[in-house]
Amino acid sequence: MRKKELALTVIERLKQAYPDAGCSLEYNEAWKLLVSVRLAAQCTDARVNVVVEKLYEKFPDVDALAAAPVEEIEAIVHPCGLGRSKARDISACMKQIKEVYGGSVPDDFDALLALPGVGRKSANLIMGDVFGKPAIVTDTHCIRLCNRIGLVDGIKEPKKVEMALWKIVPPEEGNDLCHRFVLHGREVCTARTKPYCDRCCLSDICKQEI
Repeated sequence: MRKKELALTVIERLKQAYPDAGCSLEYNEAWKLLVSVRLAAQCTDARVNVVVEKLYEKFPDVDALAAAPVEEIEAIVHPCGLGRSKARDISACMKQIKEVYGGSVPDDFDALLALPGVGRKSANLIMGDVFGKPAIVTDTHCIRLCNRIGLVDGIKEPKKVEMALWKIVPPEEGNDLCHRFVLHGREVCTARTKPYCDRCCLSDICKQEI
């Protein structure tokens, strides 16, 4: 099976398995998703969702967070790990959004990449989830599953996996597919235990099983 054909089959089967897949970070404004995705580095989404509630109680909008002392941000986000660097990035990011974009998160990929603390994964997540534009979020689940299934061959660098997927995944499917990879990676194609191949909807087409 060619990679493009394989990708289409994977997309359809994961759609059936996880019809309501979406971002597990809770947010109701674009800037809040930017904050949460920065905090999610080396931290669970569940913990981030708890921590940001306290952050937004004290700093409820972009202006308030941009004006907040970094030390106060750090004191709140510390449970997410790497508190100092995350607080510094969040502060600088909110300042730039306020000063350069009038408080609104830009809907341009390159502009997002230029924000402090925002990498390709974060920028793609914003583009796909907030603005509904084509996006491929190559997190650890996506990279692991794509290699196991055979969508990519021994590629571990996130940007290279992203570029490979752009060639075989229809643009309008990329964002939702990556959310489904997360769910499938957590529930079935796990990292810390042996994958549960016996209950995987992709077992008959997965490179690891063939």
